[in-house]
Amino acid sequence: MGTKNRKEFRRLRIKHRIRRNLKGTAERPRLSVFRSNAQIYAQIVNDDLGTTLVSASSMGAISEQKITKTEQAKLVGQELASRALAAGITTVVFDRNGYLYHGRVKSLADAAREGGLKF
Repeated sequence: MGTKNRKEFRRLRIKHRIRRNLKGTAERPRLSVFRSNAQIYAQIVNDDLGTTLVSASSMGAISEQKITKTEQAKLVGQELASRALAAGITTVVFDRNGYLYHGRVKSLADAAREGGLKF
């Protein structure tokens, strides 16, 4: 697995503590967020079947625009919400994946709520 720094181990500890209590079902799938230094990814997962139902990321057209990463996260949240509604998903369980609910993660969540997802 390689060496990881102290911050990464802290995030993984928090992630495992959150995931112990969170589970996406067919009625309420899990909205999982992953944040890298350059991009942000979000997917809606049914943990019962182990399948990804809908996904969106800042790769491609969104990352080529000259906007901040927080604004990119907002666009990803809007795109994810529109894809989820098209797939018939209205309610989800939010999994911040060990990241603080602040900045890009909060921007994505707020945009998804504005787009029509309930969590």
